[in-house]
Amino acid sequence: MVRADELLGAGWHVAPGVDLAGGVRYGFSLDHGPARADPRSASQPCGPEGLSEVIDHNRFEWSDLSWRGFHLASAVIYELHVGTFSQEGTFDAVATRLDHLVDLGITAIELMPVAEFPGERGWGYDGVNLYAAHHAYGGPDALKRLVDACHKRGLAVILDVVYNHLGPSGNYLGEFGPYFTDRHQTPWGQAINFDGPGSDEVRRFVTDNAVQWLADYHLDGLRLDAVHAIFDSSAVHILEQLASTVAELSAATGWRRWLVAESDLNDPRIVKSCQVGGFGLDAQWLDDFHHSLHCLITGERGGYYSDFGRVEDLATSLQHGYVYSGRYSAVRDRSHGRTTAGLAGWSFVGFAQNHDHVGNRAVGDRLSANVSVGSLKIAAALTILAPFIPMVFQGEEWAASTPFAYFTDHTDRALGDAVREGRRNEFASFGWDPLAVPDPQDPATFEASRLRWDETDQSEHRDVLEWYRSLIRLRRSVPELADGRMDKVRFSRIADSVFTVSRGPVLLAVNLSAAHVAVTLDSPQDAMPVARIALASQGECDLRSGKVELPAESAAVVITPTGVLPAETSVEPPATQLGPVSSPAKGDSR
Repeated sequence: MVRADELLGAGWHVAPGVDLAGGVRYGFSLDHGPARADPRSASQPCGPEGLSEVIDHNRFEWSDLSWRGFHLASAVIYELHVGTFSQEGTFDAVATRLDHLVDLGITAIELMPVAEFPGERGWGYDGVNLYAAHHAYGGPDALKRLVDACHKRGLAVILDVVYNHLGPSGNYLGEFGPYFTDRHQTPWGQAINFDGPGSDEVRRFVTDNAVQWLADYHLDGLRLDAVHAIFDSSAVHILEQLASTVAELSAATGWRRWLVAESDLNDPRIVKSCQVGGFGLDAQWLDDFHHSLHCLITGERGGYYSDFGRVEDLATSLQHGYVYSGRYSAVRDRSHGRTTAGLAGWSFVGFAQNHDHVGNRAVGDRLSANVSVGSLKIAAALTILAPFIPMVFQGEEWAASTPFAYFTDHTDRALGDAVREGRRNEFASFGWDPLAVPDPQDPATFEASRLRWDETDQSEHRDVLEWYRSLIRLRRSVPELADGRMDKVRFSRIADSVFTVSRGPVLLAVNLSAAHVAVTLDSPQDAMPVARIALASQGECDLRSGKVELPAESAAVVITPTGVLPAETSVEPPATQLGPVSSPAKGDSR
């Protein structure tokens, strides 16, 4: 424990005789200037421009004292945005839908950032009060109630946090010390000073923030946004310091906490242990899997998707994680990535959709808006039965018709205008009519992104929902599907749009073509009578005489005691490759 007098020479100050009780509003005036929020404020009832509120975290009455965390490697994660998950847009409203997630088979929810940001609505990546739970969502106690309710139902909670920049509006952190640096730049704002003069306390500000979320809010893990935009030349990288700090907390509490990174570096050091020169994080999002799958399903090839599109790319990702592990990338015009040798599949989070790859499209259109239900089910099967930790984005499980657009509520009018025009100009360069791109500042853009829960009672949506439930049940019931060894994945390309993926006794047969296909299985004759179709995306899928009959755009999961391999395929009539889907332009992924 560091004594207060030891901190006074490191930018810390003490106000003797001041005893603030819970609920008291306060602020800091620097050099007789206007009152500013406490950089470590736990509550901003009136937003970033208002006074801070004292929060006594010890006063909350938790009922999860027997909770001891979850196992990340066996998790099924559900990413959600608090503001659009329900009509109310609050932490308490999320809690009313937890039974749906439990029934789906989810084991952990991942909340998009909730640190205080300007206005009432936004994605959360422009937070400025990193210690405060957003007031419009219900504030600190409401977040605690949500976590408590999750743990009561056996659900873990992961929080998305942003340590690469702060938002531009309501950001006064730089007035308090050397928190930012001009030596590095991010696409979204000033880089945080992790390696320059005065950076020791900046690093502590971030590590203490991580501990606050995990300890005071009983969270089970953190997702670290865009770590490729965290710049640190120190001997001990801030990511390694975060990993060490969280490991110490886990050891002290007997409750394992987890760190998951978003990174586009394709650098395995992110998840390798500190003992072998890595940063020691537990897992990272796997964009290469998403891109290779998305291109096969949609036919899109624009922007960063131009590096993908071959069936072999999907095979490479399923068997190695990264598609680009040192090979040349045309988009980057250089070699990209490094081998993942020695890593398990549970070092990666795989997904067919997430907030980035939906929301950074021009109109925020989901995969379900661009492909058939058959192709949508194929994407789900490939994701949930992959050797990675699967993640589902809110509403994906029932093919929600609502978009997830980019929306903001910047109180600075000039900033709001700049965001609107910048987004429209960006997509105009891709051929879009600027007026067709939703205005991020318009409340209607946000309202249109709210989930419509009544859709789960409609037959076409209920069918997709049951498919997701069945896939997750299968994943949790077959031990081989929990095996993270990617070298055990067998991938067989049979035709342009027909292939199989095998893991132990489970074979997923996929037909993305517009024709009926029969895949002949190569298996000992005594195994064929007990081979069975465990799941089929269409009722016409069948297994007879050692052949899996697959209608157009369908998938079937076959299980035998020994596992099988495809021997050959017959196509009626000749298969045609799935044609390209008319695709909107895409913004840069975060």
